[in-house]
Amino acid sequence: MGSSAVVVGGGIGGLAAAIGLRLIGWEVTVIERAPVLDDAGAAISLHANGIRALDALGVGEVIRAAARPQYSGGTRNPAGGRLARMDGAALERELGTPIVGIPRATLHRLLREALSPGSLLLGAEAASVDRSDPARPRVPLGDTVLEADLVVAADGLNSRLRTQLFPHHPGPAYSGSTVLRAITERPVDVRGDFELTWGRGAEFGHIALADGRAEWHAVLNSPAGVRYPDPLAEMRRRFSGWHEPIPALLSATRPGAVLHHDIHELTTPLPAYVVGRTALLGDAAHAMTPNLGQGACQALEDAAVLSAALATEPTVESALTRYDTERRPRSQSVARAARLAGRMGQQLTHPLAIALRNTALRLTPSRTTIQAILRHANWTPPSLGPLDATAPYPCPPERP
Repeated sequence: MGSSAVVVGGGIGGLAAAIGLRLIGWEVTVIERAPVLDDAGAAISLHANGIRALDALGVGEVIRAAARPQYSGGTRNPAGGRLARMDGAALERELGTPIVGIPRATLHRLLREALSPGSLLLGAEAASVDRSDPARPRVPLGDTVLEADLVVAADGLNSRLRTQLFPHHPGPAYSGSTVLRAITERPVDVRGDFELTWGRGAEFGHIALADGRAEWHAVLNSPAGVRYPDPLAEMRRRFSGWHEPIPALLSATRPGAVLHHDIHELTTPLPAYVVGRTALLGDAAHAMTPNLGQGACQALEDAAVLSAALATEPTVESALTRYDTERRPRSQSVARAARLAGRMGQQLTHPLAIALRNTALRLTPSRTTIQAILRHANWTPPSLGPLDATAPYPCPPERP
């Protein structure tokens, strides 16, 4: 069994993979192309499966301490009418842990702090993997070459390593939606820990954070590449007349804090997540739309499964085969479900379709809503063997 790895990409998935590999005794080097880590970004929700993966990697408690549990909220229409209610306490009873909200910058920082000192290389871009020696892949970095037993390609949506390994794959496709988001500059009195509002071809949501501030996001049907001279002013215009706390959230936001990104996904699934001794992970393997809040959670699952396979399988090859077998079907299924959720949610534009959806949501029992969340969130990480950092969870077996 090998004992050294190069992780390409210092995002959530790459950092989590490095933590897991270090936990099982591997030497790890993380390559991040950004020369400076400015910790930009908004915030995310982590479902039980993501939290459990973090527990398996030994960092769950420190993440929980920095996050805010989500117990209240749900889905509304632009006038504020309730479409569905989120019962966070019921989810916690089922899963043993609530959904939590945390700034991405905080999550990144805490994951970096769990790495070995000196293991993160900034300003280093890996464009390819040299696989001429099947047992010792090499990553060229200018005049330097890093050699290891394993390369983890966690280099994101526009992964250069994925392009090298699968040159005929079409790559990411535009989803038809664009997202603007920010964290408020000051605390805001919001009425729910997490809430979504669905209008015609538009969604506005917020996540309440532990320090009283809140993250908001606005998802719009839009051609790719559209940008606004004043994004915050455009959001105030676009969501004028929508219910509180949407105006309050926008008023509490500094104009320069608004981020704007088009949403892309891998609509064509990869035929494998492993080529030789290179494993793809996170968005490089299965970039998905954010409609289920599962993108980061699936990357964390990848990291936990990869670490467990390498800790318990007899060879790197058998471990990577197991990783691909376990991760590809599940993550690609979640990606399909997220795409469908977007089409039935924010992307709807026909008034009759919107009315039918809203009526169906109002009539859906709370238990059915919980079951829909459990379908993806009720996941238990595999054992890391003698180094296992997981704890048992009071939950039923995973739903099919």
